[in-house]
Amino acid sequence: MVASGKGGTGKSTTAVYTGAQLAAAGSRVLLIELDSGLRSVDIIAGVYGKTVYDIEDLMAGRCAAEKAVVQSPLYPGLSVISAPYSGGQIRPAALQRLTEGFAGHFDFILLDTAAGMGDAFRAAAAVSELALLVLTPDPVALRDGRIVADWLYAHSRVTPRLVLNRVDPARQHKSAVPDLDECIDTVAAQLIAVLPESAAVQRAAAAGTALPENEPAFRAYHNLAARLRGHHIPLFIR
Repeated sequence: MVASGKGGTGKSTTAVYTGAQLAAAGSRVLLIELDSGLRSVDIIAGVYGKTVYDIEDLMAGRCAAEKAVVQSPLYPGLSVISAPYSGGQIRPAALQRLTEGFAGHFDFILLDTAAGMGDAFRAAAAVSELALLVLTPDPVALRDGRIVADWLYAHSRVTPRLVLNRVDPARQHKSAVPDLDECIDTVAAQLIAVLPESAAVQRAAAAGTALPENEPAFRAYHNLAARLRGHHIPLFIR
């Protein structure tokens, strides 16, 4: 599961680009968007206009599974199930049946949750093994991330890992949170990735185009995916 606490931290972007890098390494990846009413994964993954059915249709039995799964034209090996534009409710039992049904067909299933700890978050926590907490290095995001991490420790079997996003080393010393160690201590979760501030990521996500391979952010997502696959990759900060 990919979670954030507060919104605007780059959770969905991280979910798509991490899934893309897992797929590029040869894994079969399914990204399920659970953020009903605020969907964005379809644009970032390049499947906007190609989706007919969404996660609500699938869980309600209005379509067969294969009709809701759309292959990303940008990232071979990455499949997407979009959230509905409005309405819909993510039910834990239905999500568990869905993910169990897909488990034999994919190596990784990523659940892009909604901000906060509502129904989508709790349903994802009931079926997930790992949580990527995507946070920006600012006091509000880190505080909310700690609340999420504490809830996961207390109420689930999910292992939380910290992904610090939009980190700008040139400006970090001027920030209210001056170093990465303070971020880790605040959230109380092991750091798994540092993703740099990147105008290229913002442009690619907004336009639904592939992230250029020569961008530092591309390498950072590649390293995150490699760590998820069990490889030891030293921390890279631009």
